[in-house]
Amino acid sequence: MTADLTGADRAAPAARRVLAQARFETLAVLRNGEQLLVTLIIPVVALLALGRSSFLDVGTGDAARIDVVTPGVLGLAVMAGSMTSQAIATAFDRRNGVLRLLATTPLGRSGMLAGKALAVLVVATLQVVAVAATGLALGWRPEPAGLPAALLALVLGVAAFTALALLLAGTLRAEAVLAVANLLLVVLAVVGGVVLPVADLPSWWAAVAQWLPPGALGEALRGALVDGAFPAAHLAALAAWTLVLAAAVRRWFRWT
Repeated sequence: MTADLTGADRAAPAARRVLAQARFETLAVLRNGEQLLVTLIIPVVALLALGRSSFLDVGTGDAARIDVVTPGVLGLAVMAGSMTSQAIATAFDRRNGVLRLLATTPLGRSGMLAGKALAVLVVATLQVVAVAATGLALGWRPEPAGLPAALLALVLGVAAFTALALLLAGTLRAEAVLAVANLLLVVLAVVGGVVLPVADLPSWWAAVAQWLPPGALGEALRGALVDGAFPAAHLAALAAWTLVLAAAVRRWFRWT
């Protein structure tokens, strides 16, 4: 005869396991000073600096400076939280054997990935709220008609940059990921077309940058929130990059 399983012996339902993992991942980010700096503090400081000072020329056309800068900083926040923070955390979890250990628990690989995805979305929501609140306090007035398209751009941006984070974390050594992820954030923020409109970049590079993930995200957000448009081409580019990067993760990600 088999003994009845007690409550302590039974695994929690899958949904509860995923939610518990998501809670753990979210708190790990919010309790880590370095990650909190990257995900929340730097984007808000960047918005304050770019929105109120003129040390960096930003092409605004007929729009107010803060109206052009805020969508770009929203994109920067998504990059910081979805790419840099997740790449570093996952890489060190992989090096320390945490990924391998969790994959053998009832949570499993799919549950762990689902928990990470939910945590990224929670952190991204906090980032958007913090940056948007700061922007509104500085006089930002987004076009209401563009809000649905902007939300879609943010979701696609989170998906694309999370996939890029997992690709880095699953193929490089943890120490290399630490350097590459931070360097990528700086380079893409400066010349990727996310913070600055691609029109401010050299013409030869602007033609390319607007179709790369950071440029497509920045242009989609500015098109939606400044012009109230539906930037279908740049949203399609983000969706395409998400699929390509997800396929690369599926092919090359190593758990150990």
